[in-house]
Amino acid sequence: MSLLPLCTIEKLTVSYHRATQPALNGISLSLFANRRLAIIGESGSGKSTLARRLAGLLPRDAISSGRIDWNSAPPRQGRDIGYVFQDPGASLNPVLTIGEQVAEGAVRHLGLSWKQGLAHARDLLEQVHLPHPSLLLKAYPHQLSGGQRQRVAIAAAISASPKILIADEATSALDTITQAAIASLLDSLVRENGMTLIFITHDIALASSLADDIAVLKSGRLVEWGEASTLLSDPTHSYTKTLIAAHLDLSTPPLIEGAR
Repeated sequence: MSLLPLCTIEKLTVSYHRATQPALNGISLSLFANRRLAIIGESGSGKSTLARRLAGLLPRDAISSGRIDWNSAPPRQGRDIGYVFQDPGASLNPVLTIGEQVAEGAVRHLGLSWKQGLAHARDLLEQVHLPHPSLLLKAYPHQLSGGQRQRVAIAAAISASPKILIADEATSALDTITQAAIASLLDSLVRENGMTLIFITHDIALASSLADDIAVLKSGRLVEWGEASTLLSDPTHSYTKTLIAAHLDLSTPPLIEGAR
C-alpha cells in the first residue's frame, strides 16, 4: 500500500499473568487513516487484545513489548479512540440516563457544558437512528432493546469526535437482521465523520462486506494481512483458506448495500 500509515505496529507481543502462551506474538501491521480494517480470527486468537492495546485498555496484569509508532501525536485515551464493546448491557451504566452517558465524552473532552452536552447527545442519538431521541435522553438502558442499547453505546463512543472507532465484536450478540443494521450504521458513521474503523469479528462474511483491509489472526499470530478484495479472492495462508471455505458463499450480496 502506498498510503501513509496512521500508525505502524512492530513485533507487538502481549502476555497475561499466569497465561501459558502470549495472547499476541510478534504482530506487525499498519493502520491507515479513513479506511476500515477488519481483524478476524477464532475465539482466543488475540483480536480483542490487539484492539485494547491500541486503545490503551489492557488490564494491569498484561505485559507488552514491541512498538506502536503513531504518525502524529499518540491518541489521547478516551478522546481520540472510541470503543464499542460486545455487550452494551455491560458497558452502559444502569443507574445513569442515556443522555448522561452519551453526553459525558463531549463534556469531558470537548469542553461543553452539560446543557450543550445533552443537546449534542440528542443529535448523536438521532444520528444513530434511534426514535424519539429527546425522550431517550431521560431513559435508562434497561428500557431499551439490545439493538437500541448498542446504538446508544456507539453514540457514546463517538461523543468526543474520535479519529478512530473500534468495534469489538459489536454485532455478535445480536440477531442477524440487527447485526446487519448495526454494521451498516458503523459503515455510514465512519464515512460521514471521517473516522478510521477497526472492526473485530469472527465472521469473515461480515468482514468481507465491511472492510477495506483484513488482518487474520490465529493463536496470537498474524497469518495474513492485506486489502480485502485481494485477500478474499487469493488467500495465501491455509488458515485463511479454511475460514473462507467454512463460509458457504462469499459471493452472495454483501450485508451492507454498496459496501466496498
